[in-house]
Amino acid sequence: MSESASDQPNSEPVSTENTESSPHREGMRWYVVQTLSGREQQVKTYIDKFKRIEDLEEYVGDVLMPTEVVSEVKQGKKTQRTRKFYPNYVFIQLRLYDDEGKLINRPWYFVREAQGVIGLVGGERPTPLRQSEIEHILEQVNAAVGKEVPKVRYEVGEEVKITDGPFMNLNGRIDEIDPERGKLKVSVSIFGRFTPVELEYWQVERITS
Repeated sequence: MSESASDQPNSEPVSTENTESSPHREGMRWYVVQTLSGREQQVKTYIDKFKRIEDLEEYVGDVLMPTEVVSEVKQGKKTQRTRKFYPNYVFIQLRLYDDEGKLINRPWYFVREAQGVIGLVGGERPTPLRQSEIEHILEQVNAAVGKEVPKVRYEVGEEVKITDGPFMNLNGRIDEIDPERGKLKVSVSIFGRFTPVELEYWQVERITS
């Protein structure tokens, strides 16, 4: 999953109410738009700006790029960055079809030809997300507002390999987790005895089978 420190996370909760509550959004549905790698924010900025300039607000609504704030403590220093939930995709409210089910050309070409866009999921006949699908995405966004998550999430009892320090290359079991400090207490078997060792997140890696 790609990460970017420049992309701005969603800072306000997003309403899960029906999009038709706004007169400008009557008949709008959420669609999935695939973008070039790393161009999600550029596409969102373009759509948000030019839908007004080109008088397309009755056809084009909100653009959503779900993100979360990820923190990491390395050698005592805490860093933050923004991580996208869905790299290479944005979600756009669109009124793409008329009352007879025919594709409306203006919003279709506006989004399809925006710089950085590969296409809409569904091809020449895009299919909107189901209500349950967009509600799940909006719940993810709202749950991430004002919160940080560790870059790597470990669990008590998990087996890890130590990659730095005097116990490098030994395996151990996580006994305690301190996410605020980015520390783990790991039991390491040395000469047949388990010894507790305090390590930073970056000093271990998950053992994969």
